[in-house]
Amino acid sequence: MGEKKRGPRSAEPLPPIPPLPKAIATVCGLGRLPVAPGTAGSLLGAAVCLPLLFVPWPVHVGAAAIVAGVAVWASGVAAKGFEGRDPSAIVIDEVAGMLAAGIALPPTLYDLAAAFLLFRLFDAVKPGPLEKLERLPGGWGIVLDDLAAGLLARATWWLLKQNFDFL
Repeated sequence: MGEKKRGPRSAEPLPPIPPLPKAIATVCGLGRLPVAPGTAGSLLGAAVCLPLLFVPWPVHVGAAAIVAGVAVWASGVAAKGFEGRDPSAIVIDEVAGMLAAGIALPPTLYDLAAAFLLFRLFDAVKPGPLEKLERLPGGWGIVLDDLAAGLLARATWWLLKQNFDFL
C-alpha cells in the first residue's frame, strides 16, 4: 500500500497505514474485495446488528456510537494511506451506518433486510445533505454520510410501515 503514488500530479508515495487503524477501517481486509466492498461491509453490519435488535434500544444506540467513534478515528488515520476522499477499501463506515439503520428496529429478518436495502440505496444515491457530509474532513466525512444514510433508512422504513399496512 505504501508504494502507491498519490496520482499523476504527485510523485510522492502514500504514507504507510498503521496496522490497527488499517485493520479496523478495512474490517480486516473485507474492504479489499474486488467487487462490492461497500455491500460486503453493509452485510457484515447487518450481521452485527442482528443480535442488537434483541437488546433495549439504548444499548443498541450505545454500541452504534462506539462503533461510529472508532470508525471516525480509524478511517481518518487510514484514509491518508489510500487514494481519494472516501476510499472504497474503507468499509467500517458501512458497518456503522447499518448499525444506525437498525436502531429500534423490530427483531425480524424482514425488517433488517428492508433497512439494509434502504441503507444501500441512500448510501449510493446520497440524497440532500448526505453528499455535503461526505465533504467533511478526514474520518468525519467518511463516516457521517453513512450514519446519516442509516438514520434516513431507519426513518424511511418506519414511515413506510406506519402508512402501508401490507408492509
